[in-house]
Amino acid sequence: MQRRNFLKTVGIGAAGVAAAPFVSTASAQETITWDMVTSWPKNFPALGTGANDFAARVEALSGGRMRIRVHGAGELVPAMEVFDAVAAGTAEMGHSTAYYWRGKVAASQFFTAVPFGMNTTETNAWLYHGDGQDLWDMIYAKHNLKPFAVGNTGAQMAGWFKKEINSLEDMQGLKLRLPGLAGEAMNGIGVTTVTTPGSEIFTSMQTGVLDAADWVGPYNDLAFGLHQVADYYYTSAWNEPSAILEGTINLDAWNALPDDLKAIVTEAAQAANLAMISEFAFRNAQALDTLVNQHNVQLRTFPEDVMQALYESSKNVIQQQVDNDEESRMVYESYAAFQKLVRPFTDVGEYAYLKNRDNVIS
Repeated sequence: MQRRNFLKTVGIGAAGVAAAPFVSTASAQETITWDMVTSWPKNFPALGTGANDFAARVEALSGGRMRIRVHGAGELVPAMEVFDAVAAGTAEMGHSTAYYWRGKVAASQFFTAVPFGMNTTETNAWLYHGDGQDLWDMIYAKHNLKPFAVGNTGAQMAGWFKKEINSLEDMQGLKLRLPGLAGEAMNGIGVTTVTTPGSEIFTSMQTGVLDAADWVGPYNDLAFGLHQVADYYYTSAWNEPSAILEGTINLDAWNALPDDLKAIVTEAAQAANLAMISEFAFRNAQALDTLVNQHNVQLRTFPEDVMQALYESSKNVIQQQVDNDEESRMVYESYAAFQKLVRPFTDVGEYAYLKNRDNVIS
């Protein structure tokens, strides 16, 4: 389509300017070694091991010509400084999630999760077959970065709460860990939200700094022991119906790679993305069973007035951002148009099947 061709032209132009002094001299025998900094504890389930998986794929597919050393949060840079470190060339690559950088790039939030937005399958379709990747490339090139999807958690839980939520009034004044657009939507209904690294959630809940916290889902939440600091686990997956794990590459380093290694990195990213989705589907099921049947976790859903308020607040937050930021407007127009295109089939396909399955299988 004409718009996508324009975006590709812009992206290529930006990359060409950045790469001009960096002509690749890599030979078939040369070994290229990169450092990857991450926002996760070293080897943390799925998130940290997903970064490891990507690195292993690159090394295997390249026959050892390219190696990536993966560093946990704090080993080279703090969890929330991955974006700046990779942009500056402190490390060639990062693994994190884009909505952490909303203070630097407002539109980045749309490349992690959109409240009441597309599910994981729809989101990947937007990235791989719509304008998503082209827009992401164009925006990040301005910050000397090349982005990829290198994982996805699938639909996330709404979070852990110390008290049961029976009405919208019960939400007032709560202190909640929740990043991104969903965090801003929560602020709009009377909740105070913060963005903190996952490694700090347990202590913040235990000491009363937080009343509630979103992290990921059963697999990662169990790994952090969040069931020990809150009794109620909310399943109302409105906040992150899909959550992209972002791989960023310093654009100078990317442009210096030979074409075959660029292709290998691209394929490894896509393979690692799909592998993480499958892992979460399996591990979340196991962990949920453990949480409910061994730890007696109380599953809950938000009442209707809370969900309606969150929906209205989400619309307002997105509209305000679109009105105030041109990059956000471009990205969200593409995102919303793609969601409108794919939703009818999702409704008559996956959603209709799941409803029918629930009706006949007890």
